Amino acid sequence: MVASFSDLSREELRELLDELHDKYNNPSFIEADPISVPHSFTNPIDREVAGFMAATIAWGNRRAIVQSSHRMMRYMDNAPADFVLNASEAEMAHLASFVHRTFNGVDFQDFVRGLRHIIEGWGSVGGFFEQSYERSGDVRCAISEFRKEFFNVEHDKHAEKHLSSIDRGAACKRIAMYMRWFVRQDDRGVDFGQWTKIPMSALYLPLDIHTGRMGRAMGLLQRKQDDWKAVEEITASLREFCPEDPTRYDYSLFGAGITKLFD
Repeated sequence: MVASFSDLSREELRELLDELHDKYNNPSFIEADPISVPHSFTNPIDREVAGFMAATIAWGNRRAIVQSSHRMMRYMDNAPADFVLNASEAEMAHLASFVHRTFNGVDFQDFVRGLRHIIEGWGSVGGFFEQSYERSGDVRCAISEFRKEFFNVEHDKHAEKHLSSIDRGAACKRIAMYMRWFVRQDDRGVDFGQWTKIPMSALYLPLDIHTGRMGRAMGLLQRKQDDWKAVEEITASLREFCPEDPTRYDYSLFGAGITKLFD
């Protein structure tokens, strides 16, 4: 256990972050994490759909998230891309019985419709994000535009609570995590690196109560609220250590939490 992060120099803190990254960014991380769901597939668009659904319900207990995400895949006949593009109304109606916490069957149906709209229009989820980023050069714009286009189909208002709005200042942890999964490229075998037109340097840290707590303890974050301003602050701090790949330290902050480096 580290007695106090304030006792560490910046170089010592970098070394600790890199050590934790190396420990947790490896295939043994996958099984208990929601990223295990898209890892169940080899087709890139299947992975995108499975990953998006798993990320959407990724709050709370990780084991419950993984179990519910795999259950979602069974509802989609373990062929998520084909289901999104081709499900009949009768097959869509079958989704109505799904529930994970506040994400219900109607939300599930609306998210399938949103994904269908995106994939039919841009060829893939990655196609949308890459084209949006190429226009703006800003991941923040891509996140904002994605949400607007995703809900540019008929949907129940309740579904909107499950895709946070960066325009309203939300931390957007789940979409930031989803982007980390599909943008980051390394040789570790966890993140997919499918969206090659978005640089890793442009990503933002997936910020939640746990990474926020660790970031504050390490002196990487001063802001008290876990909102988008906090995301920008902590990501800027991490870019000082690794400007080309700041979200590699998502593994570090996760590892610091589960290894209880401080109380």
